[in-house]
Amino acid sequence: MTDYDLPAAPHERTPLLVRRCLAYACACLREAREVFGDGQVKAYVSLSFADTEEGLLTSNVTFCTPLPDVRPYIADLERVTDAAVVEVSVEDCFPGSGRWFGCSSAGCAGGEAAGV
Repeated sequence: MTDYDLPAAPHERTPLLVRRCLAYACACLREAREVFGDGQVKAYVSLSFADTEEGLLTSNVTFCTPLPDVRPYIADLERVTDAAVVEVSVEDCFPGSGRWFGCSSAGCAGGEAAGV
C-alpha cells in the first residue's frame, strides 16, 4: 500500500501506515479463521521506501499458509535488511497475546490498530 492519502514525511507517515496495515492484516486473519477455519494463515507486513520518484514509505501485506514440504515465505526474518518485516498470526490479533496488533473496538473502522 502506498497510500497517497497519508503525509509524506516519514516520521508522520510511518505510524499511520503501520497501524493501517496491521489492522488490515488482523481483520483478514480473523476472517480466515472464523469463516474458513484456517488459523494457520500468516500475514507478512513489510515497510520500505518505494522505488519511485517520490520515494515514499510503502507497505506490503502478504498472506500465506505454511505447508510442511514447502519453503517458508521468508526463511529468516532476522536476516532481512532492506525492509522492516513482521510475521503476524491470528493469535497476535487479540488482547493478551503479548504482541497484540488488533483493532480497538472504536478504531477498526478507521484503520487504527492498538498496541503499535
